[in-house]
Amino acid sequence: MDQEHMLAATRAALKAADRYAGEAQGAARALIMREGRIDPVLLIERQRAVHGYAWIATVVAALHALHGWADRITRSGALRDIDLAVLQIGFGEYLAQLGTAIPMSQTEFVRPLDLGIAQAAAVLAGDDAVTTLIAIGNQPQRRKALVDRAVGGEMPSETLDETLDMIRDQFRGFVRARIAPNAHEWHLADDLIPDAIVAEMGDLGVFGVCIDPEYGGLGLGKLALCVVSEELSRGWIAAGSLGTRSEIAGELIAHSGTEAQKRQWLPGIASGRILPTAVFTEPDIGSDLAALKTRAIETEGGHWRITGAKNWITHAARSDLMTVLARTEPDQPGHNGLSMFLAAKARRQDGADFPDDGLEGSEIKVLGYRGMREYALSFDDFPVAPEALLGGTRGLGFRQLMRTFESARIQTAARAVGVAWNTVDCALRYALDRRQFGKKLADFPRISDKLALMIVETVIARELSYASARQKDKGERCDIEAGMAKLLGARVAWSNADQCLQIHGGNGYALEYEASRLLCDARILSIFEGAAEIQAQVIARGLIA
Repeated sequence: MDQEHMLAATRAALKAADRYAGEAQGAARALIMREGRIDPVLLIERQRAVHGYAWIATVVAALHALHGWADRITRSGALRDIDLAVLQIGFGEYLAQLGTAIPMSQTEFVRPLDLGIAQAAAVLAGDDAVTTLIAIGNQPQRRKALVDRAVGGEMPSETLDETLDMIRDQFRGFVRARIAPNAHEWHLADDLIPDAIVAEMGDLGVFGVCIDPEYGGLGLGKLALCVVSEELSRGWIAAGSLGTRSEIAGELIAHSGTEAQKRQWLPGIASGRILPTAVFTEPDIGSDLAALKTRAIETEGGHWRITGAKNWITHAARSDLMTVLARTEPDQPGHNGLSMFLAAKARRQDGADFPDDGLEGSEIKVLGYRGMREYALSFDDFPVAPEALLGGTRGLGFRQLMRTFESARIQTAARAVGVAWNTVDCALRYALDRRQFGKKLADFPRISDKLALMIVETVIARELSYASARQKDKGERCDIEAGMAKLLGARVAWSNADQCLQIHGGNGYALEYEASRLLCDARILSIFEGAAEIQAQVIARGLIA
């Protein structure tokens, strides 16, 4: 099938997929709606089916993103055979999954029967375009042709525009020279990312990608942030994640801070001179921020004292600024009594990780996602200046934080894409270098199949993250789209890492091989910034409501 007919077929298949997603939405709505509202009890009781709908909607959105990618390349006259293969395999596989079973995890699949839409699935499968694409799409010869091109050094198109392509090239060069050769050694030693590397990242603008130039940033959008995060994470997830805390703090201050707070903090954050850390999560609370217990009490002269425990605080010892969510209104239940603080702290010094009075911390040892370190923090009358209350208004902390969720999830999706590409790079190298029974591993169909789907799904996840970023850059709400990008990206990164290790065989299980690190790093992606189950809940609830 030539390019023109292929795009016509994918366009027609998308209409059928949209109708199917509409049937799934109606079925999910009927399961949890009572008297025109979502019943919270039913939402929990029927969680599996409702989350299954979220996955159906996500897969359909991913197909739209993949089609958009191919259409843009075609209109520019640059669609190549490898791009066409990605489009065919991606549509063939995901359309087949839609009508049969979509993996939500290794052991959980959403099937049409789960939502009572078996008839709608039969209609989808009977659509002419869908039938054709499943028949010709994810076929052995097509997978082999794709991998043959990848083995020859060709990869699917990643062109965006002149500026973003230049940014990608700049950061890819930096990663290849400064991050990738050292990442595994740093991981095994559980070292912090060296200060010299952090300084270089600051010089490159990593920490101020989206901060307004008036405050020392680059003033670029979320699509640029995706490119930067993807390329850094392709070298090591820690490098891609180091900018996340600056992105969260920068957005909090830019959107909700006073002018004085913007001028005090944003230039230092943008340059990398000030390293922030996000201090939101508490023990036994996780995503349930309405149950947050840490207290901030106002004292004489408008000063504050913070007391409580926080958990999973990334890069806490080397940070200069904590964005702390605390309860200031104990008489107001849930989210209403929370406020956000810009709390200054001292970096680790003289062997003390936390030299400030009223602040103690202990490191949480982790499997992967190293380079910054995780901490449990204990606040005991920790002093905070009057001007540290974000926006100068108490009780708005949760709403201020909510404004950052879209960007945080877009950026996390981009980190997942970077990790996924890292696994592709790693698996391809090994499959070419390793020989068994007189042949390269890449020549065996089961290995080639793995590589092909790793490449295809990474492109799909990338394009879904870009689609959410474009929506954000247009000033449109994209909490659902960002959640979809994060949900799919995390699954792809983990699946890819697992396949990468499998391709390595026993060597992949050895700590000396990079594949072992990639598996550990990929595993965190479906947990932080909202676990996969939370993401599915947010997506389904948002679409149904």
